[in-house]
Amino acid sequence: QLQLVESGGGLVQPGGSLRLSCAASKFALDYYAIGWFRQAPGKEREGVSCVSVSGGRTNYADSVKGRFFISRGTAKNTVYLQMNSLKPEDTAVYYCAATVQAMCSMAERYYGHWGQGTQVTVSS
Repeated sequence: QLQLVESGGGLVQPGGSLRLSCAASKFALDYYAIGWFRQAPGKEREGVSCVSVSGGRTNYADSVKGRFFISRGTAKNTVYLQMNSLKPEDTAVYYCAATVQAMCSMAERYYGHWGQGTQVTVSS
């Protein structure tokens, strides 16, 4: 069973940066497309970004384009979400998810494996 663990969340001031990591135990993430999602209090979970198995295809929500960047680490069991120019509206619990499909999607239903989430709070 693939287990995903997110890390790197925390409290940051507006305009700051964080890098989230999605790591897998026992399995390499090379064979999975990965998505990052977030859920703010009182709101539905939404897709933030995703990357295909090859790493050649990425997708971003309009709200984070130009600020967030997804990448696969050289360690084959880690995917990163670099978040720059953070805004208070980016405050949420961030989740990574994996699917055995080659292409990624911003739709929750596409993914069969989920991590427990990491809290990101953007506040002065």
